[in-house]
Amino acid sequence: MDLLKYAEEQIMVKPSIPDFKAGDTVTINYKIKEGDKERVQQFSGVVIQRKGQGNVKTFTVRKISNGVGVERIFPLYSTFIESITVEKRGEVRRAKLFYLRGAIGKKAKIDELKETEATVAKEPELATAEK
Repeated sequence: MDLLKYAEEQIMVKPSIPDFKAGDTVTINYKIKEGDKERVQQFSGVVIQRKGQGNVKTFTVRKISNGVGVERIFPLYSTFIESITVEKRGEVRRAKLFYLRGAIGKKAKIDELKETEATVAKEPELATAEK
């Protein structure tokens, strides 16, 4: 193994990040510094790609704001990300959803992933584990 990669893995603190993929709708609480003040801003949208490896992984989130498409690239292990919440799971067949840039209206809508029997069976186990 490369010595530099080994050192990065030992030093890097990985925060708890939920499992999400392209097509999921997420809300990111991102810390913003303005002068000497710091505040948390929410950015909600659809994940259109995840890329990178190691501690330089990034993901791109797209939303429509006042009729204009806005994309933002977030580093996955950034210290400025306070939390990531998965709102909806999307059912897509691709890893990169760049076709959403040209789609408007119903064509830009992503179907929600239907619950399978496996996820329904896991929910009662989680409820008993919390008690």
